[in-house]
Amino acid sequence: MTIILRPARSLDAGKIGGLMSDGNAANDWKPHLHSAAEDISYCAKMIDCGWVTVACEDRLVLGFIARQEGYVHALYVSAQARGSGVGRMLLDDAKIGRDRLKLWTFQHNIAAQRFYLREGFIEDSRTDGHSNEEKLPDITYIWRRKGKK
Repeated sequence: MTIILRPARSLDAGKIGGLMSDGNAANDWKPHLHSAAEDISYCAKMIDCGWVTVACEDRLVLGFIARQEGYVHALYVSAQARGSGVGRMLLDDAKIGRDRLKLWTFQHNIAAQRFYLREGFIEDSRTDGHSNEEKLPDITYIWRRKGKK
């Protein structure tokens, strides 16, 4: 498997919106607040802002990360690519030139929690979900480059 990372293009919005919709639908604990069209529109906005990097094999988009400076807005990997290193590649790329990254995940998302801890993130805080759109308890994770505070 030869995976390349590249900046997302406007034509990728449908593919990454689909990854987002599929990833959200795969979790029965997560409320479905947005249509597939709304997910595509949101991804198009993130692409337009220059936040999105995609992981591709040939023309197949396997995953994406949306990062604004040191904040990770989204990280999704297709079901068929999970466990293949795509998520790690995207996170490693996001760490380049940064001393710190911050992200949120839901407390119900045990697989994501394990992944972020394996990738050097530490838990920073927990909330009851009152301020997120889904109203689900969540966790803030922080990654810091070694030797940086």
